[in-house]
Amino acid sequence: MPNQLSIPFKRTYIIPLRQALRDYILSHHSDTHPDAFRWDIGHWEKLRSEATSGAVHIDRVGALISYHAQLVFILAKLPADIGLEIPYAPAFDSNALPQSLNNLIYERAAVLFNLAALYSQLGSTEDRSKPEGLKQAIKLYQSAAGTLSYLHDSVLPQLHASIGPDVEPTELTAAFIKVLEFLMLAQAQECVWQRAVMDNYKNGLIAKLAAKVASFYCSAADCIKNAPSSVKRAFPAFWIPHLETKLLHFQAAAQYRKSLEDLEAHHALSGRSYGNEVAHLSQGLALAKKGYDIARRGGVAAAVQQDIKSLLDIVQKNLSRAERDNDLIYHEDVPPASSLPPIAEVTMAQSLIDPGLQDVKNAVGKDAVILGELLGWGARLAIEIYNDRRRNWIADEVEGRARRLNDSLYGTLESMNLPAAIDALDQRIGLPPSLLKKAEEVRLESGPARIETYIRDVQALARHVSSLLDEAMDILDQEADEDEVVRESHPTPDTLPSVEANRDLVAREQQFRAVLERARESDALVRQKWEEWGEFINQLTWSEADLEQSIPSSTVWCGEGASAADPTRVRARALRTLLERLDDLSKTRAALVARVNNLASSDDVTQRISKAASGMEQWVKVQPAMFEDILDEELSKYDKFRVQLDENERKQEALLQSVKERHVQFVESRREDASVKERERALQSLDLAYHKYKEIIRNLEEGQKFYNDLSAMISDFRASCKAFAAARRREVSSLAQQMQNLTLVRSSAVSQPEPEAPSAGPSNSNAAGLQATEGNTSEAQCPRPSPFAADLPPPDSDEWEKMELPPAPDPPHRLEPKRKVSRSAQKGR
Repeated sequence: MPNQLSIPFKRTYIIPLRQALRDYILSHHSDTHPDAFRWDIGHWEKLRSEATSGAVHIDRVGALISYHAQLVFILAKLPADIGLEIPYAPAFDSNALPQSLNNLIYERAAVLFNLAALYSQLGSTEDRSKPEGLKQAIKLYQSAAGTLSYLHDSVLPQLHASIGPDVEPTELTAAFIKVLEFLMLAQAQECVWQRAVMDNYKNGLIAKLAAKVASFYCSAADCIKNAPSSVKRAFPAFWIPHLETKLLHFQAAAQYRKSLEDLEAHHALSGRSYGNEVAHLSQGLALAKKGYDIARRGGVAAAVQQDIKSLLDIVQKNLSRAERDNDLIYHEDVPPASSLPPIAEVTMAQSLIDPGLQDVKNAVGKDAVILGELLGWGARLAIEIYNDRRRNWIADEVEGRARRLNDSLYGTLESMNLPAAIDALDQRIGLPPSLLKKAEEVRLESGPARIETYIRDVQALARHVSSLLDEAMDILDQEADEDEVVRESHPTPDTLPSVEANRDLVAREQQFRAVLERARESDALVRQKWEEWGEFINQLTWSEADLEQSIPSSTVWCGEGASAADPTRVRARALRTLLERLDDLSKTRAALVARVNNLASSDDVTQRISKAASGMEQWVKVQPAMFEDILDEELSKYDKFRVQLDENERKQEALLQSVKERHVQFVESRREDASVKERERALQSLDLAYHKYKEIIRNLEEGQKFYNDLSAMISDFRASCKAFAAARRREVSSLAQQMQNLTLVRSSAVSQPEPEAPSAGPSNSNAAGLQATEGNTSEAQCPRPSPFAADLPPPDSDEWEKMELPPAPDPPHRLEPKRKVSRSAQKGR
């Protein structure tokens, strides 16, 4: 069994790559066909098969680096999410189910993880009893550390940004990867130290090398101890004892070599004292004893135990000799350990990133890039961004602004009872042509029936959206009930209770509830508007004869029979002229909106952006920001419509001011007649009813769009709740498996005989007992990680009788259903 650790592979399985890529191209690239990329799809499948074969051979390094290079280019062409579920099983738990993510960055991260694992396994198979084997092991461990460093710095931020913290794979968290990187650096530095011992370097230098080995192991151990509980549980139970044993081993080795340096200096009469030698040996002995105790209690590999036991024997023997010499001959004071200067560290191991990871172009070489002819997703996204900006600009700067100008116009005229006041005077009987036209529009559109249908549709959509949100919270409630059952049966202190774990999801649910409540209030206002104006809107659907009969006639005549010099008639005609000019401005705005929409419907920047993208470096990850100049230039052709609207608004403001002045004069000169007032109010009510009809229709259409958009958002939220519940269930299942393994450990501890004490002889090490053990280089089979195993004594210890163990699992029982805090926001419904 080796005295160093290696990283196991993350296993994967066959994925429906061909179908997923064909579906993506069909749905997102209407200008091409998946058959044009048959070679690309086949080559992708071939490279993945070679890269995930699981063989431990140096030739597989090239396959993994080449596949990674192609993935870099693929991710420049495709988004991370193409509808392809990619499964990878946890590396350190062979019994766990694979975790599947719809994310190509997950594939890239897993490939890099397996490349680091391959380097580490190749390093562990080298014959470190020979200089050439040590040289290769150093290089391989440094390459493993470099790959992990590249994964940590370059890929994990992209992965975490694209999937979120809820579904983050534990073995691809920053804390987990850092542990492995420090471990690989520690083992590379250990090989350097071993080579220095083998080549009989000076003891002072060997001490400095050993101090740095201990420092690397210390960093790895600290990373695990300070990591979240999920990361701690993901490592095998013996890893922390292994790291702590190695840490103490090399701290003790550094002290031992420093004592030898002091001894040599004393012999050279350099002024060094025997007291320093004794102090270093005493400190080394304490460290070696502590490390040996941890090794025995933690169940680390026999080779590691043998190494530190050999060191302990050597240090103890030298300390006895040094103390005897000092007591009998030199009689020098032994300084306390705290007064000894720290041993300087010499770093020889460093992370080596393979050039093929950073220069992906050379890694692919003469091989053709996959999907090289496909328009990159960055360029595709730039096109979508342009379309969104254009649509939003038109909605805000043209359509919205035109609507606001119309609302201002109608509101101002309504406050002056225009044009009904003039129509009532101009036509003693009958209906104004403008009103007949409006009534005909409502009648042809079956206005009231259309509004009722819209209202029913909006209400149905609101109920559907609310039910989706209820389903999402039911998922969280069910998971919380299950969590409570599990906690009563098997206390799990390392996991958060559901009420804390789902806090972010519950906060989002409360936001959705607040939005829905405001939407209900808006819906109620629209229905109230319909109830207030429904009678008048229905009246607009009557026949012309019935509508004319419903309007009172006036006894005052200001038409052709009236005197041309009559002041009321003169001012009414002036007002009519101004109103016609305002109507022309309104029609001009409508025509301008139509022209903008016609231009937008034929506006396509695909060809221009594709041309710009094709001129970029093939290996550059195309980002939408690279096309900002093109997008701004293309959008600038719509600026002329804003200028025209500005001019239209200025004219309308001037005309409205004139209308207000003329209206004051008109009101002063108009004869007061009850029949005129009654006819004026009736005509004004019908004119306002038409505008309220248009307003209600617009409100209901906006409501439909709002609920459809909200439905998609809440559907995604419900999917997040499902993913959260599934992840929690997997976590509970993993904990249950750990508890079962712990029960088996207890049973074996009772039944197995006490093992023999390890031999005190050297384990294929140098004469000083410091060289790492060689021999069996196959990786040890790691037991399943357990939340308690790191603190358990060995099976042969009598401490089992004194320590308190977790209670045996009770049979599961059904609890009364309880409502969790996740539904508190819904109690008032």
